[in-house]
Amino acid sequence: MSEAERPDRLAPAHEVTVEDVRALAGPATPHFALQIRNRIKRLIEPLEPDHPARIEGEREIARLEDLARHTGEPRGPGPEAYSIGRDDVGRDDA
Repeated sequence: MSEAERPDRLAPAHEVTVEDVRALAGPATPHFALQIRNRIKRLIEPLEPDHPARIEGEREIARLEDLARHTGEPRGPGPEAYSIGRDDVGRDDA
């Protein structure tokens, strides 16, 4: 995936829509989340703070930043195994 944007989306005459934002954010995976985030930032940058596409874009940017923290392939016992009071994980007598 590239950070290059479709020229028609960035054209001055194009009215950015919520659907434009959703089309970019929809196929996000952890591996490409930050590239997609950058594309959305560039797309919504000129919009007013109360524009519906900007609001949706900011929401998706937050989701993508969270998604980027995940590898997509969790391995091991998981976070619950390291919680306080969980020293007995994996023991049969617990």
